[in-house]
Amino acid sequence: MRSLNVLILEDNPFQLMALHQMLNANGVFNVMTAETVEAARQSLASKGPVDIAICDLYLEQGDALELIRELGELRQTQVLILLSNAEPSVLEGVANMARQAGLNVLRCLPKPASAQLIGQLLTVCRQHLRPGPQVVSWERVRQLLGVNEQDELPPSVDACQVAIARYASASFQPIVCQAGVLQGVEVLARWYLPEGEVLLPHEFLPVLEFAGMEEAFTWHVMEEALGLVSQIAWDTGEILPVAVNIPGRMLEHAHFPQRLQRLLQRYAVPAHSLTLELVETTRLNTDSAHVSSLLRLRMIGCKLSIGDFGVGGTSLQRLLELPFTELKIPPAFACGMAGDERKVAVVAGAMSMASRMGMNVVMAGIETTADRDAACALGPAWLQGRLIAPPMDAQALKEWLGHEARPTHAPARR
Repeated sequence: MRSLNVLILEDNPFQLMALHQMLNANGVFNVMTAETVEAARQSLASKGPVDIAICDLYLEQGDALELIRELGELRQTQVLILLSNAEPSVLEGVANMARQAGLNVLRCLPKPASAQLIGQLLTVCRQHLRPGPQVVSWERVRQLLGVNEQDELPPSVDACQVAIARYASASFQPIVCQAGVLQGVEVLARWYLPEGEVLLPHEFLPVLEFAGMEEAFTWHVMEEALGLVSQIAWDTGEILPVAVNIPGRMLEHAHFPQRLQRLLQRYAVPAHSLTLELVETTRLNTDSAHVSSLLRLRMIGCKLSIGDFGVGGTSLQRLLELPFTELKIPPAFACGMAGDERKVAVVAGAMSMASRMGMNVVMAGIETTADRDAACALGPAWLQGRLIAPPMDAQALKEWLGHEARPTHAPARR
């Protein structure tokens, strides 16, 4: 079983000590304790996110509700356990607020906590939690940016822009139809450490988010993508469709669709050639803010893709409520599909549903001819993976396009 990282927010020293001992007795030794909200914030800032936060509601110092909201919005924990003798209606209200912030509220426990119940909850967490979030700290930020201890943290806007321009890079992976005709490319971001090591998105994106650089980085990648499309259009007269990943949190900015439209106009790239791929769609709300942004993007002409279907908790209800145009089958299902009837069944069901909803399907992670053949046997879908082509930089992509003599004028995505 995996180890757990836990934060306890409790201002009663005796109960704090008792909880700590209960966790130790259940094999949990990575425990941060805090008697105030500010102390909890400082611990999270220095040591990074935790798997579980156990929070008392009534504190002498600080606002526990505000911290709970921050835990969800900043993705500082996966699971929340409320510890309080508050009235049931109050606990239920707090739990609903926490769920709206993106937290999994496991239980509302009365005080004092039961050692047996704590043990049961830890067992549930070990079985069901996804791999733990990368520990993020300012030391990790310094390593990523290649800065010294004397440099300002958090980094200034100018420092962020310099670091992104110096270390961030975009790779491009082709997407083809089953006949092998190019349909577009997906932009895959990479980060080059000062020592030369190359980091993948799951390794550096949490650090950028922690440092407040996520939005600037996304716009940088977007400009690289649109710049490539513009250059290829200038050289060949053909438009290369491109897909770019964006965090759902950017939809909360009312200006995002307008800024994107101006960027498309600057690079003379038609909006219908851009697909915005959203991951962590469970964090999207069907309230007016997120839905309005998605609708504005569709009205501009952009396509919208669900990038984490089946692995990020995306529900069928969200497919009905949000205006997505594309369903992406992730590598977790496509890779090895030829030898796994369960994967075949899942993918076939998703493809049938997408077809009935008028959505395009992209199957990522095609690594073998057997998987490609299994995918083709299930019906129309576009294919992406190393069997088709590996991720490559802009120059390598241009050479690949020329060598393969593949048309870059693809049918428009629905």
